[in-house]
Amino acid sequence: MATIIQRRKAASLNPLKSSAPLGAALAYLGIEKGIPLFHGAQGCTSFALVLSVRHFKEAIPLQTTAMDEVATVLGGASNLEEALLTLVRRMKPSFIGVATTALVETRGEDSEGDLRLIMERNPELAETKVVLASTPDYAGALEEGWASATTAIINSLVEPWSPSIRAFQQINVLPGVHQTPADIEALREIIESFGFYPVILPDISYSLDGHIAESWVPTSLGGTSLSEIANMARAVHTIAIGEHMRAPADTLTAVTGVPATVFPTLTGLEPSDRLVSLLARLSLRPVPGRLRRQRTQLVDAMLDGHFHFGGKRVAIAADPDLLFSLAQFFSGMGASIVTAIASTGGNRSLQHIPVETVVVGDLVDLEDGAAQAGADLLVTHSHGRQAAARLGVPLMRVGFPIFDRLGVSHEETVGYRGTRSLIFRVANQFLDESHACGPEDFESAIPAPVIITEEGRHASGTFATH
Repeated sequence: MATIIQRRKAASLNPLKSSAPLGAALAYLGIEKGIPLFHGAQGCTSFALVLSVRHFKEAIPLQTTAMDEVATVLGGASNLEEALLTLVRRMKPSFIGVATTALVETRGEDSEGDLRLIMERNPELAETKVVLASTPDYAGALEEGWASATTAIINSLVEPWSPSIRAFQQINVLPGVHQTPADIEALREIIESFGFYPVILPDISYSLDGHIAESWVPTSLGGTSLSEIANMARAVHTIAIGEHMRAPADTLTAVTGVPATVFPTLTGLEPSDRLVSLLARLSLRPVPGRLRRQRTQLVDAMLDGHFHFGGKRVAIAADPDLLFSLAQFFSGMGASIVTAIASTGGNRSLQHIPVETVVVGDLVDLEDGAAQAGADLLVTHSHGRQAAARLGVPLMRVGFPIFDRLGVSHEETVGYRGTRSLIFRVANQFLDESHACGPEDFESAIPAPVIITEEGRHASGTFATH
């Protein structure tokens, strides 16, 4: 088991993690006709908005209660009430997700109590579902915010199981924050191939997949409908991805009675086999031929690609579940993980990463560790590009944010097909950096010619006529 080392620094010069409220906002964007609302200062929202827009290259309907100095001292309940009323009157959302920030959490406000009173004295809010998640900036990162928002949605909107609810050929899916819209779409296709109807919470595969709506929409462009969320008790099973989604999965099981399976990762041959085997067992159907062919294609890609992974030294910095998934992938392909940096340290998956130590730190720790270990590849988000340039090492961009590349939402990494694409992506990056052999590489390996002189003696040198 890996040893977890928590760095204690006075300041982080190049942070790795993004805040928990931003993770909650991304989850709220996976609800149909939803609006995420930051309860805090305007600057907190502006920073999160910039990162989200640059990453997804889409309009993000992120709003704020815009607390000022007076509200900070006297309390932000009035700002929250005014923001909710303004959003309902002007944008008419079906869902508003509130994420608290460090400002109100540090002050110790009872935001849940304030919201309950606001809903009671404003009948015009009755038609809008409002959910609040506690996500202070100083506690956790993207994973914690995403999981807290998902748990809050389940507690608020899912109808508990009752004898009148009939089981349906439905599978609940709780994806992690590290799944891209393409990953979620791939999961939907796999589940549907076994005859199930997938209900995915949150579902960003439509709202953040990069498409142009027929007309301007002030809310999210798609996502899980409120009726689907309410009827999650109809499912026969729940699939959660990533250790940070264990708490939402346990909450959903407690509310609905639907059993759940938590997959630490769905990248790789063995995790994909486990998913397919579970679906085959639940559906009592044979594995579709399309998936069988995709599996053979993945095995062939592993055979083709392992030559380029073997012996490579990889340094990774990411949120814990993404770090675990990537580390398992690289080590399974024959590479060595020489540096592993996590954004937070509370995730149990960190102990199972194939390294001696996992450092909870920032991108400075990544750069230092990669330099000492002589890494061949850096793996982190776009803020690692300066470190890669200084070290002269290529950078593979993963996680959030990635703002200097296009098509981030369409990169697939789960299942047989996604794992195969990831193998090709990494192998091609190694090929780009491989040394091109020239004549000078073979001069020392070619023995000098042997010349037999007229006297019968042997001499080394160039051929000559005697």
